[in-house]
Amino acid sequence: MADTTSDETVLLFGRDFTALDLWIVTETVRRFPKLSQTELANTICENLKWVAPNGHNKVHSCIRLLERLAAEGKIKLPKKRTPGSRTSRGVIPTAKTDAPADITGSLADVGAELKPVLDRYEVSLWNQYVERYHILGYRLPFGAHQRYFILSNHGQPLGCILFAAAAWALEARDQWIGWTQTDRSKRLHLVVNNTRFLIFPWVHVKNLASRALSLAAKRISYDWQARYGYSPVLMETFVDPEKYLGTCYKAANWVLLGETAGRSRMDRYKQYLSTPKHIYVYPLNHDFRSILRGESGDAK
Repeated sequence: MADTTSDETVLLFGRDFTALDLWIVTETVRRFPKLSQTELANTICENLKWVAPNGHNKVHSCIRLLERLAAEGKIKLPKKRTPGSRTSRGVIPTAKTDAPADITGSLADVGAELKPVLDRYEVSLWNQYVERYHILGYRLPFGAHQRYFILSNHGQPLGCILFAAAAWALEARDQWIGWTQTDRSKRLHLVVNNTRFLIFPWVHVKNLASRALSLAAKRISYDWQARYGYSPVLMETFVDPEKYLGTCYKAANWVLLGETAGRSRMDRYKQYLSTPKHIYVYPLNHDFRSILRGESGDAK
Protein backbone atom coordinates (compact mmCIF):
# COMPACT_ATOMS: atom_id res chain seq x y z
CA MET A 1 0.00 0.00 0.00
CA ALA A 2 1.62 3.24 -1.13
CA ASP A 3 0.93 5.49 1.87
CA THR A 4 0.44 4.12 5.38
CA THR A 5 0.64 7.49 7.15
CA SER A 6 -2.47 9.17 5.78
CA ASP A 7 -5.08 10.34 8.31
CA GLU A 8 -7.89 9.69 5.85
CA THR A 9 -10.20 6.81 6.64
CA VAL A 10 -12.61 4.65 4.69
CA LEU A 11 -15.72 3.10 6.20
CA LEU A 12 -15.90 -0.66 5.61
CA PHE A 13 -18.30 -3.07 7.33
CA GLY A 14 -19.05 -0.73 10.20
CA ARG A 15 -15.44 0.33 10.95
CA ASP A 16 -13.32 3.28 9.84
CA PHE A 17 -10.03 2.00 8.39
CA THR A 18 -6.91 4.07 7.97
CA ALA A 19 -4.40 3.27 5.23
CA LEU A 20 -2.22 1.70 7.93
CA ASP A 21 -5.09 -0.51 9.10
CA LEU A 22 -5.64 -1.82 5.58
CA TRP A 23 -1.91 -2.38 5.15
CA ILE A 24 -1.94 -4.48 8.33
CA VAL A 25 -4.80 -6.54 6.88
CA THR A 26 -3.08 -7.21 3.56
CA GLU A 27 0.30 -7.81 5.20
CA THR A 28 -1.20 -10.31 7.65
CA VAL A 29 -2.68 -12.28 4.75
CA ARG A 30 0.65 -12.17 2.88
CA ARG A 31 2.74 -13.27 5.86
CA PHE A 32 0.52 -16.14 6.99
CA PRO A 33 -0.64 -17.96 3.84
CA LYS A 34 -1.25 -21.24 5.70
CA LEU A 35 -3.80 -19.83 8.14
CA SER A 36 -7.48 -20.52 7.51
CA GLN A 37 -9.81 -17.61 6.77
CA THR A 38 -11.17 -17.75 10.31
CA GLU A 39 -7.66 -17.81 11.80
CA LEU A 40 -6.68 -14.84 9.63
CA ALA A 41 -9.80 -12.94 10.70
CA ASN A 42 -9.11 -13.57 14.40
CA THR A 43 -5.49 -12.47 13.99
CA ILE A 44 -6.50 -9.27 12.20
CA CYS A 45 -9.22 -8.49 14.74
CA GLU A 46 -6.76 -8.90 17.60
CA ASN A 47 -4.18 -6.65 15.91
CA LEU A 48 -6.73 -3.94 15.10
CA LYS A 49 -8.79 -4.31 18.30
CA TRP A 50 -11.81 -4.91 16.06
CA VAL A 51 -14.33 -6.22 18.57
CA ALA A 52 -18.07 -6.24 19.19
CA PRO A 53 -19.58 -4.53 22.25
CA ASN A 54 -19.31 -7.82 24.15
CA GLY A 55 -15.55 -7.91 23.53
CA HIS A 56 -15.61 -10.75 20.98
CA ASN A 57 -13.66 -10.41 17.75
CA LYS A 58 -15.82 -9.34 14.79
CA VAL A 59 -14.71 -12.35 12.79
CA HIS A 60 -17.70 -12.44 10.43
CA SER A 61 -17.26 -8.77 9.45
CA CYS A 62 -13.53 -9.30 8.99
CA ILE A 63 -14.10 -12.28 6.71
CA ARG A 64 -16.44 -10.16 4.60
CA LEU A 65 -13.70 -7.52 4.36
CA LEU A 66 -11.20 -10.17 3.29
CA GLU A 67 -13.62 -11.46 0.65
CA ARG A 68 -14.05 -7.94 -0.69
CA LEU A 69 -10.30 -7.32 -0.87
CA ALA A 70 -9.85 -10.68 -2.61
CA ALA A 71 -12.59 -9.80 -5.13
CA GLU A 72 -10.73 -6.54 -5.83
CA GLY A 73 -7.49 -8.46 -6.42
CA LYS A 74 -5.69 -6.92 -3.43
CA ILE A 75 -5.13 -10.17 -1.57
CA LYS A 76 -5.23 -13.89 -2.26
CA LEU A 77 -7.28 -15.78 0.30
CA PRO A 78 -6.77 -19.43 1.23
CA LYS A 79 -9.57 -21.69 0.14
CA LYS A 80 -12.28 -22.37 2.68
CA ARG A 81 -11.55 -25.58 4.53
CA THR A 82 -15.22 -26.53 4.80
CA PRO A 83 -16.81 -26.14 1.37
CA GLY A 84 -20.48 -25.28 1.55
CA SER A 85 -20.10 -24.16 5.16
CA ARG A 86 -23.33 -22.19 4.97
CA THR A 87 -25.39 -25.15 3.91
CA SER A 88 -26.72 -27.84 6.19
CA ARG A 89 -23.15 -28.75 7.33
CA GLY A 90 -24.13 -32.41 7.53
CA VAL A 91 -27.10 -31.92 9.87
CA ILE A 92 -28.83 -35.30 9.89
CA PRO A 93 -32.20 -35.47 11.67
CA THR A 94 -32.48 -38.26 14.22
CA ALA A 95 -35.42 -40.08 15.79
CA LYS A 96 -35.53 -37.34 18.42
CA THR A 97 -37.25 -35.14 15.82
CA ASP A 98 -39.81 -37.72 14.70
CA ALA A 99 -43.36 -36.36 14.63
CA PRO A 100 -45.36 -37.12 17.79
CA ALA A 101 -49.16 -37.22 18.02
CA ASP A 102 -50.91 -34.08 16.80
CA ILE A 103 -51.10 -31.20 19.25
CA THR A 104 -54.45 -29.43 19.03
CA GLY A 105 -56.46 -27.04 21.16
CA SER A 106 -56.85 -23.37 21.86
CA LEU A 107 -53.89 -21.11 22.53
CA ALA A 108 -55.15 -20.61 26.08
CA ASP A 109 -55.13 -24.37 26.67
CA VAL A 110 -51.82 -25.20 24.96
CA GLY A 111 -49.96 -22.04 25.90
CA ALA A 112 -46.79 -20.63 24.38
CA GLU A 113 -43.42 -19.46 25.64
CA LEU A 114 -40.00 -18.91 24.07
CA LYS A 115 -36.88 -20.62 25.31
CA PRO A 116 -33.48 -19.33 24.13
CA VAL A 117 -31.40 -22.14 22.64
CA LEU A 118 -27.84 -21.91 23.90
CA ASP A 119 -26.33 -25.24 24.97
CA ARG A 120 -24.79 -27.61 22.45
CA TYR A 121 -27.39 -30.35 22.78
CA GLU A 122 -30.35 -28.02 22.23
CA VAL A 123 -28.61 -26.25 19.34
CA SER A 124 -28.12 -29.63 17.65
CA LEU A 125 -31.76 -30.57 18.24
CA TRP A 126 -32.98 -27.18 16.94
CA ASN A 127 -30.84 -27.58 13.82
CA GLN A 128 -32.29 -31.04 13.21
CA TYR A 129 -35.88 -29.83 13.49
CA VAL A 130 -35.28 -26.97 11.07
CA GLU A 131 -33.38 -29.14 8.59
CA ARG A 132 -36.17 -31.71 8.65
CA TYR A 133 -39.32 -29.59 8.68
CA HIS A 134 -38.56 -26.07 7.40
CA ILE A 135 -39.07 -25.55 3.67
CA LEU A 136 -35.62 -23.93 3.38
CA GLY A 137 -33.83 -26.37 5.66
CA TYR A 138 -31.01 -25.40 7.98
CA ARG A 139 -28.25 -22.90 7.17
CA LEU A 140 -25.51 -21.69 9.48
CA PRO A 141 -26.64 -18.24 10.74
CA PHE A 142 -24.81 -15.09 9.64
CA GLY A 143 -23.03 -13.18 12.40
CA ALA A 144 -24.76 -12.56 15.73
CA HIS A 145 -27.84 -14.74 16.09
CA GLN A 146 -30.33 -16.19 18.54
CA ARG A 147 -32.31 -19.41 18.26
CA TYR A 148 -35.54 -20.04 20.19
CA PHE A 149 -37.74 -23.04 20.79
CA ILE A 150 -41.46 -22.34 20.99
CA LEU A 151 -42.75 -24.44 23.89
CA SER A 152 -46.17 -25.27 25.28
CA ASN A 153 -47.07 -24.71 28.93
CA HIS A 154 -46.01 -28.33 29.52
CA GLY A 155 -42.65 -27.94 27.78
CA GLN A 156 -43.63 -29.62 24.50
CA PRO A 157 -41.72 -28.25 21.48
CA LEU A 158 -44.11 -26.46 19.14
CA GLY A 159 -41.71 -24.75 16.74
CA CYS A 160 -38.47 -22.89 16.13
CA ILE A 161 -37.50 -19.26 15.54
CA LEU A 162 -34.15 -17.79 14.47
CA PHE A 163 -33.00 -14.18 14.40
CA ALA A 164 -29.71 -13.36 12.67
CA ALA A 165 -27.90 -10.60 10.78
CA ALA A 166 -30.00 -8.13 8.80
CA ALA A 167 -29.93 -7.85 5.02
CA TRP A 168 -27.19 -5.53 3.78
CA ALA A 169 -29.22 -3.21 1.58
CA LEU A 170 -33.01 -2.98 1.22
CA GLU A 171 -34.19 0.10 -0.64
CA ALA A 172 -37.66 0.12 0.93
CA ARG A 173 -36.29 -0.36 4.46
CA ASP A 174 -33.43 2.09 4.10
CA GLN A 175 -35.72 4.82 2.74
CA TRP A 176 -38.28 4.15 5.50
CA ILE A 177 -35.56 4.55 8.14
CA GLY A 178 -33.98 7.52 6.37
CA TRP A 179 -30.59 5.79 6.23
CA THR A 180 -27.51 7.01 4.41
CA GLN A 181 -25.00 4.39 3.33
CA THR A 182 -22.70 5.49 6.16
CA ASP A 183 -25.47 5.23 8.76
CA ARG A 184 -26.35 1.76 7.54
CA SER A 185 -22.76 0.54 7.59
CA LYS A 186 -22.24 1.78 11.16
CA ARG A 187 -25.53 0.62 12.66
CA LEU A 188 -26.79 -2.32 10.60
CA HIS A 189 -26.06 -4.55 13.60
CA LEU A 190 -29.00 -2.88 15.40
CA VAL A 191 -31.40 -4.56 12.95
CA VAL A 192 -32.04 -8.31 13.19
CA ASN A 193 -33.64 -10.56 10.60
CA ASN A 194 -36.13 -13.30 11.41
CA THR A 195 -34.53 -15.78 9.00
CA ARG A 196 -36.34 -18.93 10.15
CA PHE A 197 -39.85 -19.37 11.59
CA LEU A 198 -41.32 -22.83 11.93
CA ILE A 199 -44.47 -24.16 13.56
CA PHE A 200 -44.20 -27.94 13.48
CA PRO A 201 -46.63 -29.61 11.06
CA TRP A 202 -48.28 -31.66 13.83
CA VAL A 203 -49.14 -28.51 15.83
CA HIS A 204 -52.61 -27.10 15.15
CA VAL A 205 -53.14 -24.15 17.50
CA LYS A 206 -54.85 -21.04 16.16
CA ASN A 207 -52.92 -17.77 16.66
CA LEU A 208 -49.82 -19.58 17.94
CA ALA A 209 -47.56 -18.08 15.26
CA SER A 210 -48.54 -14.47 15.96
CA ARG A 211 -48.23 -15.07 19.72
CA ALA A 212 -44.71 -16.43 19.24
CA LEU A 213 -43.73 -13.33 17.26
CA SER A 214 -45.15 -11.09 19.99
CA LEU A 215 -43.19 -12.98 22.63
CA ALA A 216 -40.03 -12.58 20.55
CA ALA A 217 -40.58 -8.83 20.31
CA LYS A 218 -40.82 -8.59 24.10
CA ARG A 219 -37.61 -10.44 24.90
CA ILE A 220 -35.17 -10.30 21.99
CA SER A 221 -33.59 -6.99 23.03
CA TYR A 222 -32.86 -8.41 26.49
CA ASP A 223 -31.50 -11.69 25.13
CA TRP A 224 -29.32 -9.90 22.56
CA GLN A 225 -27.97 -7.54 25.23
CA ALA A 226 -27.14 -10.47 27.51
CA ARG A 227 -25.38 -12.39 24.75
CA TYR A 228 -23.74 -9.68 22.61
CA GLY A 229 -23.63 -6.54 24.73
CA TYR A 230 -26.06 -4.38 22.73
CA SER A 231 -29.78 -4.25 21.96
CA PRO A 232 -31.32 -4.29 18.47
CA VAL A 233 -34.00 -1.67 17.81
CA LEU A 234 -35.68 -3.11 14.70
CA MET A 235 -36.68 -6.56 13.43
CA GLU A 236 -37.18 -7.44 9.77
CA THR A 237 -38.20 -10.50 7.79
CA PHE A 238 -38.99 -11.60 4.24
CA VAL A 239 -42.13 -13.45 3.17
CA ASP A 240 -42.43 -15.20 -0.19
CA PRO A 241 -45.83 -14.04 -1.52
CA GLU A 242 -46.00 -17.03 -3.85
CA LYS A 243 -46.09 -19.36 -0.83
CA TYR A 244 -47.37 -17.37 2.16
CA LEU A 245 -49.75 -14.51 2.96
CA GLY A 246 -47.77 -13.13 5.91
CA THR A 247 -50.88 -13.45 8.08
CA CYS A 248 -49.05 -14.07 11.36
CA TYR A 249 -46.79 -11.05 10.85
CA LYS A 250 -49.77 -8.83 10.13
CA ALA A 251 -51.56 -10.19 13.21
CA ALA A 252 -48.47 -9.42 15.32
CA ASN A 253 -48.48 -5.80 14.00
CA TRP A 254 -45.43 -6.04 11.77
CA VAL A 255 -45.37 -3.36 9.04
CA LEU A 256 -45.31 -4.29 5.35
CA LEU A 257 -42.84 -1.97 3.61
CA GLY A 258 -42.68 -3.32 0.05
CA GLU A 259 -40.68 -5.91 -1.87
CA THR A 260 -37.05 -6.90 -2.15
CA ALA A 261 -35.28 -6.30 -5.44
CA GLY A 262 -34.93 -10.02 -6.08
CA ARG A 263 -31.33 -10.42 -4.87
CA SER A 264 -29.94 -12.51 -2.04
CA ARG A 265 -30.08 -10.92 1.41
CA MET A 266 -26.29 -10.54 1.77
CA ASP A 267 -25.65 -9.42 -1.81
CA ARG A 268 -23.19 -6.50 -2.01
CA TYR A 269 -21.20 -6.78 -5.21
CA LYS A 270 -23.08 -9.03 -7.64
CA GLN A 271 -26.68 -9.78 -8.40
CA TYR A 272 -27.67 -13.21 -7.15
CA LEU A 273 -31.22 -13.43 -8.40
CA SER A 274 -34.01 -14.75 -6.22
CA THR A 275 -37.79 -14.38 -6.07
CA PRO A 276 -38.84 -10.92 -4.76
CA LYS A 277 -40.07 -11.16 -1.16
CA HIS A 278 -42.37 -8.97 0.89
CA ILE A 279 -40.47 -6.98 3.54
CA TYR A 280 -41.98 -6.77 7.02
CA VAL A 281 -40.49 -4.81 9.94
CA TYR A 282 -41.23 -4.37 13.63
CA PRO A 283 -39.71 -1.55 15.73
CA LEU A 284 -38.39 -2.54 19.16
CA ASN A 285 -37.75 1.01 20.35
CA HIS A 286 -39.98 4.06 19.93
CA ASP A 287 -36.89 6.13 19.03
CA PHE A 288 -35.53 3.54 16.58
CA ARG A 289 -35.12 5.95 13.64
CA SER A 290 -33.02 8.41 15.62
CA ILE A 291 -30.89 5.59 16.98
CA LEU A 292 -30.35 4.03 13.55
CA ARG A 293 -29.46 7.44 12.06
CA GLY A 294 -27.02 8.22 14.85
CA GLU A 295 -29.09 11.13 16.14
CA SER A 296 -29.73 9.64 19.58
CA GLY A 297 -27.36 9.22 22.49
CA ASP A 298 -28.37 5.55 22.54
CA ALA A 299 -26.80 4.93 19.09
CA LYS A 300 -23.72 2.72 19.09
